[in-house]
Amino acid sequence: MLTDKVRALQQSGKQPNILVIGDLMIDHYIVGEATRLSPEAPVPVVNVKNETITLGGAANVAQNLITLGSQVTVSGLIGHDTSGTQLISILKEEGIDTCGIIDDHSRPTTVKTRVMAGSHQLVRIDREVTDAVSTAIEDLVIERLSDCISEADIVLFSDYNKGLFSPTLTQRLVELATQKGKKIIVDPKGFNYAKYKGVYIIKPNRKELAEASKKDKIKNLDDLKEASSIILAQTNAEYLVVTLSEEGMAIMSPIAHQLLPVKATEVFDVTGAGDTVLAVMAYFIASGFTVEEACELANHAAAIVIRQVGSATTTLNEIIADIEKASR
Repeated sequence: MLTDKVRALQQSGKQPNILVIGDLMIDHYIVGEATRLSPEAPVPVVNVKNETITLGGAANVAQNLITLGSQVTVSGLIGHDTSGTQLISILKEEGIDTCGIIDDHSRPTTVKTRVMAGSHQLVRIDREVTDAVSTAIEDLVIERLSDCISEADIVLFSDYNKGLFSPTLTQRLVELATQKGKKIIVDPKGFNYAKYKGVYIIKPNRKELAEASKKDKIKNLDDLKEASSIILAQTNAEYLVVTLSEEGMAIMSPIAHQLLPVKATEVFDVTGAGDTVLAVMAYFIASGFTVEEACELANHAAAIVIRQVGSATTTLNEIIADIEKASR
């Protein structure tokens, strides 16, 4: 059974070394009460009760991997600002190696501030620059990551379309990893999947796959097969793992497909679920599991985190418990 294999991995004490390259963010929550409208404009006045700062984007992927029991190195860009210092500090507290992070003075650290009245989000304020990275930054990333890629068991690209994954830098990273015999799993963004050519797995959701393959919608299995064949041919990826929200996920390859039905019985918040799926897939593939086994486990992990509010992480024990509960 799959649970026995996961338990054996736990008992072995092995910790895969995983490199996460991606768009680093801070999620900033301002939570309060809104009981009246402002006299200055027809907007609610929020009386602040609490503020929290958590890791977002690729930093949340790294946090998920730490919770599973990986050794994690993270690479990305921060600004020369207080938020960048905070992000580095939180990552280090989590035990994440930050040697691949680069201070880019041309952009701020990406911060998403959500103003909440109770559980209702009133507004989101984004501080970011999404311009493509400069050639100088590209060169610095490649220089910084050469040794990190050599030491990694697997490499993740967590692309949030914030400028890091320019077509040229993405292909330079793919070439570097390929030279060193390392597999890459990508959580993609945007319409240009050609820049991911040569990676092992691409993990879009249904909407992202439709946009990238220039289809209006993916309504059924035939649409899914057609869209997947377009992207597989364009990228030479060995697999697409397509998350299908309430329908679970699909593993698509040039010669076969497999549908994994959803495991969740309740859905409270899908925030960060894609990060969890990426992390769990990578953790188990790096630990010697098949792609199919890793996706089955990631499907259970997604079911766990979407039952919770906000970005969440899960553990091996929780995944085992979820599988056993589902099999009763």
